[in-house]
Amino acid sequence: MPALPARTPHPSRHDVLTAPTPHVYADLTPARVLDLLEAAGLQPDGRLLALNSFENRVYQFWQEEDAPGGAILVAKFYRPGRWSDAAIFEEHAFIAELAKAEIPAVPALPLAGGSTLLKLGQHRIAVFPRQGGRAPELEDAGTLAWLGRFLGRIHLIGARAPFRSRPALDAKTFGKESRDWLLAEGCIPPDLEDAWRSTVDMALESVAHCYDRAGPVRKLRLHGDCHMGNVLWVPEQGPHFVDFDDARSGPAIQDLWMLLSGERADMQRQLGEVLEGYQQFRDFDYAELNLIEALRTLRLIHHSAWIARRWHDPAFPAAFPWFDSPIYWQQRILELREQIALMDEPPLEPV
Repeated sequence: MPALPARTPHPSRHDVLTAPTPHVYADLTPARVLDLLEAAGLQPDGRLLALNSFENRVYQFWQEEDAPGGAILVAKFYRPGRWSDAAIFEEHAFIAELAKAEIPAVPALPLAGGSTLLKLGQHRIAVFPRQGGRAPELEDAGTLAWLGRFLGRIHLIGARAPFRSRPALDAKTFGKESRDWLLAEGCIPPDLEDAWRSTVDMALESVAHCYDRAGPVRKLRLHGDCHMGNVLWVPEQGPHFVDFDDARSGPAIQDLWMLLSGERADMQRQLGEVLEGYQQFRDFDYAELNLIEALRTLRLIHHSAWIARRWHDPAFPAAFPWFDSPIYWQQRILELREQIALMDEPPLEPV
């Protein structure tokens, strides 16, 4: 493990999490958002609805009648410093590639000047058609198979070429880098730091064992965050995949395991139904089943760092008020210990 900066005392941790810092989204009043949309060549009619999004700021807006692009659109204001322009253009290009193959993804629209990404002042903006729908019913076998078919098609496209500007989702980026940053910034309460560090280290050792059992893993372009909030179900049409903001390179199973829930028997049945649809379009490497709990573990570690890195954004203390408390980190330690035990179990077997 690389050497870490000297450990800082609890007051420094308090400063990290509570020091007032002007946030780049602070100027996004409704009037300012509408002005920026007009500057992007759009024709908002004054109606604006803030949508649920922590990573970026996302707004649904209505355009004047007969305005180009559609009557109802969605504008995304990208979080500064997270992705380079090149990485955002890769997101847009991947979605456009999927849409061209008649896969139900929602591509970004060209803005003033023809680009799908426009920089206005300190903000970078993209606009997408509004896609309606509801959450899929994952208890239905037909729904899971339908999701599997479209994920198989997405992965066929994703395997054609690599991302060049977007990082991989792996033990280094989600696990080790998250651990090292949290420790270096003094985010863990001092009396829990040793227990948390040792538990994370044991969890990452178990993650490495899971990857060893899986053997060589092929990385491809993924949705990356395929939870049910990013899948909209339309009757008679099926799923539409939205918000490719977390698209990264990684193993195919990353886009499948978040469809699974419940007890082990439930997940094995669900997995069988998803793979039944998936394999109609793309072969699946069953060795990747060894990675399900490893990827879940990496997501848990990464999530703590994700919150801490964005604590100066007022949306985060409001949404995660328990984060700056010992009980939060005690729960994470217990959660990771449970994951260590699960990673020692045989992988799921689809039925």
